[in-house]
Amino acid sequence: MTNSILEGLVKEKDYSFKKHLFKIVKDFKLNVFELELLVYFLNQEKLVFDVNDIKAITLMDDKEVMETFASLSSKGLLSIDIVKRKDGKVDEKVDLSNVYKAMVTEINTIIKEQTSTSIFGTFEKEFGRTLGPMELEIINAWLKSGITEELITGALREAVFNGVNNLRYIDKIIYEWGRKGFKTMDDVDNHLRKKTKEEPKDLFDYNWLED
Repeated sequence: MTNSILEGLVKEKDYSFKKHLFKIVKDFKLNVFELELLVYFLNQEKLVFDVNDIKAITLMDDKEVMETFASLSSKGLLSIDIVKRKDGKVDEKVDLSNVYKAMVTEINTIIKEQTSTSIFGTFEKEFGRTLGPMELEIINAWLKSGITEELITGALREAVFNGVNNLRYIDKIIYEWGRKGFKTMDDVDNHLRKKTKEEPKDLFDYNWLED
């Protein structure tokens, strides 16, 4: 087999390294051996602690395998569960649940940070509570239908000003604005100016549902 063919094989994108593992490497201060062993187990379908197989794949020796596993265990990332087989023998099964929990925690942190600055965070701030699953779906439906965040936020503040903290009321406002062809809050304000034919009232003093 030529070198060019071999190079082609090693360049194939078959490596498995979850991006959230980088955060675990940093937070738990993993060394090369610890990272290597962790990646080994994350790529195994059967999580059996087999020293010979680990050595064959990672090229560690017996001492390195045992010391590395002990270190990952002391850091709370890996543990061993003894599983008894039907033939009476036992397998040492590796438990990766703490690794996955650490990854999930990181994912949730990222989502929370993104949400806090998004339109969903604005709703939760105005409502003074966490949005329910149905409410999240309704807001997502508005966005998917092409309604701008600017209009949605404007309708939200209109509702809050009137002491109504529910999406049904906001949906009616959005519907009325959409029926009139409003795309931005400037469109809403311009409509007010023409409608009143006087000094423009505050946006929130106008009853859109009776317009």
